[in-house]
Amino acid sequence: MSEKTFIFDMHLDLAMNALVYNRDVRWSLERIRRWEHVTFLAAGRKDKVDRGNNTVCLPEMRSGRVGLCVATLVGRYSPYFHNLPGWNSPEQAWAHTEGQLAWYRTMEEAGELTPIRNRVELDRHLELWRNSPPGDEAVPFDVEWGSPTTKLPVGYVLSQEGADSILSPGHLERRFENGLRALGLSHYGPGVYAHGTDDTGPLTPAGKELLKEMRRLGIILDVTHLCDESFWDALGCFDGPLWASHQNCRALAPWNRQFADDQIRAVIERGGVLGMAFDALMMIPGWKHLRSRPEEFQLRIERICDHIDHICQLAGNAKHVAIGTDLDGGYGTEQTPMDLNSIADLQILPKLLRDRGFSQDDIDGIMWRNTVEFLQRVWEE
Repeated sequence: MSEKTFIFDMHLDLAMNALVYNRDVRWSLERIRRWEHVTFLAAGRKDKVDRGNNTVCLPEMRSGRVGLCVATLVGRYSPYFHNLPGWNSPEQAWAHTEGQLAWYRTMEEAGELTPIRNRVELDRHLELWRNSPPGDEAVPFDVEWGSPTTKLPVGYVLSQEGADSILSPGHLERRFENGLRALGLSHYGPGVYAHGTDDTGPLTPAGKELLKEMRRLGIILDVTHLCDESFWDALGCFDGPLWASHQNCRALAPWNRQFADDQIRAVIERGGVLGMAFDALMMIPGWKHLRSRPEEFQLRIERICDHIDHICQLAGNAKHVAIGTDLDGGYGTEQTPMDLNSIADLQILPKLLRDRGFSQDDIDGIMWRNTVEFLQRVWEE
């Protein structure tokens, strides 16, 4: 393979994997999978459908030069007899996301991660990675010897997927002071502030008030997961910066989780970017959740190029599409393209785009620069 391309992934649930899945993401991919096979699968236990199939860890991110990401906090509130898993109160959800925040801080202290909260930190981190020689990856963490992992820390912009745990505008301000720079109002189903995937309805009154506070603080609105009515309601209420961190095209994979063309155009018109997700459920039509297999569709990474091209055709350029894999966001290799074994395999994508006629400038934009330039504009002093 030729020189590796720098990559900015707009959506990774790193803390969820650490605290909900109990994955030490400093370990190698092989070590995590082996531990899960021994601890869960070989013992006849399977608490998660994707046990033993993970694709993300810090060594693989470094190997694939995924040097920047948007990393999430996530904690859903699920009221009594709610049909989706979650916490029984928003206060519990807040405490859980505070625990996730503590994990990010611990990884910062260990030299694994570095927070990106403003343009100065962003530009400095880019210079660090882009001036480092490709292939300069660290040895995976050795739990027995405690060997250091990091030659280069992975930079992360803190986001939150679903706002249920934000108890008040004051709590949002506290979160902002602790580094939160993007926020999605909803996840799946009904939420405190908005309606999400597989649900219907407008923003709640609390959602409209929260948008005002987000605008005051300069927090990016992540429109991913908003149902159609809440999406249009949010765009009518909010004139601040917005993006869709992991959002594919409904025209190519019919389901309300993806955006229709008019929604994609609306994000483009607002100067936003859309990150391409690598979940098979979002890439192709006809996928049956928990039943289909990538081999049945001969699904490969190349399929995401169709989504990229679709957005580029709507925009008339390649400046509004990016990478937002959502890898290990509740699924693993049982639900990714056949040629994606780890996040490092994103390095396959530049050649696929080149073969489709994309220029090197466009490829760099898709892989990292479009998201960087979006943040530079938002954070411009």
